Amino acid sequence: MKLEYNESSTQGKFIMHVNNEMLNGKGILETPNTTNTFVLNKGDEQKVNIDEIPYTFLPKSILPLVGNQRFLFENPENLVAWQFNREFYCILDHDHEVGCVGFLFYGVKQPIFIKMDDKEIETFSLLEKNIKEELSVSDNYQGEMLRSLLKRLIITATRMGKKQSEAYQLFSDEKMDMIRKFSLLVEGNFRKEHEVKFYAEAMNKSPKTLSNFFASSQQPSPLKIIHNRIILEAKRFLYYTDKSAKEIAYDLGFENPEHFSRFFRKNTKKSITDFRNEQLTQLKNENIF
Repeated sequence: MKLEYNESSTQGKFIMHVNNEMLNGKGILETPNTTNTFVLNKGDEQKVNIDEIPYTFLPKSILPLVGNQRFLFENPENLVAWQFNREFYCILDHDHEVGCVGFLFYGVKQPIFIKMDDKEIETFSLLEKNIKEELSVSDNYQGEMLRSLLKRLIITATRMGKKQSEAYQLFSDEKMDMIRKFSLLVEGNFRKEHEVKFYAEAMNKSPKTLSNFFASSQQPSPLKIIHNRIILEAKRFLYYTDKSAKEIAYDLGFENPEHFSRFFRKNTKKSITDFRNEQLTQLKNENIF
């Protein structure tokens, strides 16, 4: 079952999937895609493939996903999911931690699988019931009611996720918030800006101060985070499109394709050609599930 609310004035969209075998995410193939997703597993353990990396989705857990991720579940018909785009929720000036750019979607570790106890499952089951009921209503208050219920869902999941995050237990919210803000800056600029200096200046820090800050927080260096994000997008292009290495290089801000090729090999230990051929062979030889 798929229930959907569309807001014509803002192009906002809110969708609820209940045991829908069509639940999946196409990632960069859906352009532009600003849809965030919550997936709740109240059933048995199953596999989920996120950007060609397999994970175990445990029972009694929830998984937040962002629009640029491609995902495929082993048994989507056993799941409940909520999806919303930025126009539906983020058009409002929400608090950063309970918005579409908060801890759940741009925290220090992605993807994040949030485990729940029986009481927390009951809370989400009640939210599921309330949202389903509200999606059956059609009046002038429906959009705001759905936004309120979504905000409650986000706050509840954020509280649980932070309790289970080792980094948030070790360091202050202020320190972790700075790391999240850096990740957001990278997300918005990695295709053009590859140097730490740009991000440090945007945060009113020196590159050295920023690097020391990440080291003291036991996080990868700012440069490593930038490089990892570029490589992730490069892999997505190689997985899911037929773009040439030259086209991908230009899409990712490299003026020289040879420079991009060297960058890719240095960070993956494989040439672009070898990487793409390996993926094509793997796809031909196996079903994901």
